[in-house]
Amino acid sequence: MTWLLLGGAILSEVIGTLALRASEGFSKLGPSVLMGVGYVVSFLLLAQVLERGMTVGVAYAIWAGLGVALVAVLGRLLFDDPLTWVTGAGIVAIVGGVVLVEASTASR
Repeated sequence: MTWLLLGGAILSEVIGTLALRASEGFSKLGPSVLMGVGYVVSFLLLAQVLERGMTVGVAYAIWAGLGVALVAVLGRLLFDDPLTWVTGAGIVAIVGGVVLVEASTASR
């Protein structure tokens, strides 16, 4: 259940971030509201993950790392944001870092 909550927190944060981009500087009401809801839901779910015992380092690494990777890919698909090979290498490095952080706590 903790992993599902973390997945929900990541998706909510990604939705909030993409809505922030779509809000065009808060000039569009719908995306602006969706941004606020996305971030609030994300933090509520992340708080539940931490309450259930996942360490803050692991939870935050996964939440932030996968959020960055998803936003970069979806930003390309939805907004035609640039996605170069350097960006791709950065995403691979982020995901690798998240895996290492998780592996370090799993081995204890």
